[in-house]
Amino acid sequence: MSNTVEFAKMNGLGNKILVVDMRGRTGKVTPQAAIALNADAETQFDQIMAIHDPKAEGTDAYIDILNSDGTKAQACGNGTRCVVQALAAETGKKAFTFQTVAGILNAVEHEDGTISVDMGRPVFEWNRIPLAEEFHDTSRIELQIGPIDNPVLHSPSAMSMGNPHAIFWVDRDPMSFDLERFGPLLENHPIFPEKANITLAQVISDSALRTRTWERGAGLTLACGSAACASAVSAARTGRTGRRVTIDVASSPIRQPLTINWREDDHVVMTGPAEWEWSGIVDPSTGTWSRDATLGAQAR
Repeated sequence: MSNTVEFAKMNGLGNKILVVDMRGRTGKVTPQAAIALNADAETQFDQIMAIHDPKAEGTDAYIDILNSDGTKAQACGNGTRCVVQALAAETGKKAFTFQTVAGILNAVEHEDGTISVDMGRPVFEWNRIPLAEEFHDTSRIELQIGPIDNPVLHSPSAMSMGNPHAIFWVDRDPMSFDLERFGPLLENHPIFPEKANITLAQVISDSALRTRTWERGAGLTLACGSAACASAVSAARTGRTGRRVTIDVASSPIRQPLTINWREDDHVVMTGPAEWEWSGIVDPSTGTWSRDATLGAQAR
């Protein structure tokens, strides 16, 4: 294939990630390529993390993020950990600074292989999340699914972690809810002019949560890092937990919790694993791809 670049199929706690190396290139991964890649069972993904040459002084790379429907994403914490692991393996470096449309992200790989990403500061102002109408207190907004006198889900905490989130508090296992049915309705609710990530969060203790997420532009996901951050911050903000919690991502096949620390300087730091699966080459304009020849796969 001509015009190809290297990519890696990875996951962050089950969150399906394609890391595409666009360094040295002037083009971008197109929405059409993203849609084509997601249509193939072998390359199906939640987010593409396209690594570009740095645009700002003092950064290691610019990261362009695409959802599986071809739309742009502002943030992806699980995907950022995958980028760190890939670049650490390539360069031997342990600390990185990335630029995204949501701002600057600092990240570090630890000796045990886990990776911490500083996801920045949370945003609570209704017009910056954004919401379509004014709420003085976004820790509990008026929104519900189900009968008025007995709603299935209601009164979520709304905030932004570079992308909009709504956290619905539930009193039983998030896997017991039909999020596949409710998710699209809530993601596209008129209260969210830029749509929203929808998370069900169960409080396990004052330092532990269990979550499940319908991801904006990707659908039902095995894991979502920014949603884990939003859940942890919202839990602390509403007095349900302290500022440091572990997140058991209910839908993830990897039984390793994320650790979220909403520090006193207002920065949210997420720590968790990343996993390389296999590598290949791809045409970023069309999505045509093949596995790395050393893995013995045939061109697609």
